[in-house]
Amino acid sequence: MPRIIDLAGSDSCDLSECVSALSETGFDPYDEDSLHHAAAWLRKLGNNKDFLGDLLIDQLAGRENIGVATAYSPQAIVLSDSDNGFFLRANIWPAEQDYCFRASGAQHFAYGAPHDHNFNFLTVGYFGPGYASDYYEFDYEEVAGYRGEQPPSLRFVERSNLHEGKLMLYRAHVDVHSQIPPESLSVSLNIMATDHMQGWLDQYGFDLGKGAVSRILNPGGSECLLRIAVGMGGDEARDYAEHVGRSHPADRMRLAAFEARSLLCESEEARDALWREAELSGSRMLEAESKMRRAMLAELVS
Repeated sequence: MPRIIDLAGSDSCDLSECVSALSETGFDPYDEDSLHHAAAWLRKLGNNKDFLGDLLIDQLAGRENIGVATAYSPQAIVLSDSDNGFFLRANIWPAEQDYCFRASGAQHFAYGAPHDHNFNFLTVGYFGPGYASDYYEFDYEEVAGYRGEQPPSLRFVERSNLHEGKLMLYRAHVDVHSQIPPESLSVSLNIMATDHMQGWLDQYGFDLGKGAVSRILNPGGSECLLRIAVGMGGDEARDYAEHVGRSHPADRMRLAAFEARSLLCESEEARDALWREAELSGSRMLEAESKMRRAMLAELVS
């Protein structure tokens, strides 16, 4: 489960002080001094029980443009720029009885959607009883990332709440959690680590009933652009897709290339031959995904 950071203290700070202090050193969650420094400032910010409400009222009332923006999901509020390896955000966690939950459904707030993260982040319970999580751990290095893959290391750790004042480090590619709505509206504060390679590192959804990977949660824009380019036709786009399918370092880009090319196949036999090529490409992920697609094709023609 996430690493609990036992860091007491009653000092508080405002948002600008926290951002300034973090900007001086950056945030490296793999360095203990940097981690402790960031955690200490997140503790101080979490002790300030007025700043977030005041900030949101100022924004809504138009008294000043403080640059608050939403991102990721409906309840995420970005509180700083993503400079020097980090940014701050606040997350609003509605309870089942809250109107936004009843209107939008649990899936819009990531409840009941087990997942890991492809980034490290510090979090503190800021307001309310906090969401609960069933926490699991797994070994990212052993996972190829295909649907239905069952990581042998995936194991349950515990269920607990992110209650007010609890400070934790969610570890990239280690901690898996399935979130449960809090008993009443809750808020958490995060310091998010950023890295230019982050987008190429897979984040997984899990089917905990089967102990399996259900899907990749962070498809990139490059995959979408590749599918569009190939779908629009042109020899250059098809040639590039063949190159990507053979040699791109990211397996999900290679899979996207084969998916795009398969849509141009003029017969089921040609499509099966293409997926057979992918199956033999030397990638565990492509091999498994290709076998599933070939099995589906076999059912269609039988």
